[in-house]
Amino acid sequence: QVPLVESGGGLVQTGGSLRLSCAASGRTFSSYVMGWFRQAPGKEREFVTAISWSGSNTYYADSVKGRFTISRDNAKNTAYLQMNSLKPEDTAVYYCATADGTVVAGHPLGTLQSTDFGSWGQGTQVTVSS
Repeated sequence: QVPLVESGGGLVQTGGSLRLSCAASGRTFSSYVMGWFRQAPGKEREFVTAISWSGSNTYYADSVKGRFTISRDNAKNTAYLQMNSLKPEDTAVYYCATADGTVVAGHPLGTLQSTDFGSWGQGTQVTVSS
């Protein structure tokens, strides 16, 4: 278990931007795949994006491709989600999560399931007004 704390959510107008942060505790942050999920009211949790331990590989859901950018700073034990051109349908609670890199090694990031991620943050609300 890796304690995770998200921040940066809020209310923004359509077309606006937000940057979410996910701060992790522990000395093995760099060995984890980091992912962001979101869940809107009445909908299933959606896998949004993920980044490999080195940052060299990323995955984006089609719904956010070209608008969202995931990054990480292993020296700061922090992952980021830059969200641009936000739409009302992006409104959701956003969760960051970690997957053990040694467990998911060899699996394309886009094939990972929520069950592959062992630690989760508490979530941060993102609301996009129309």
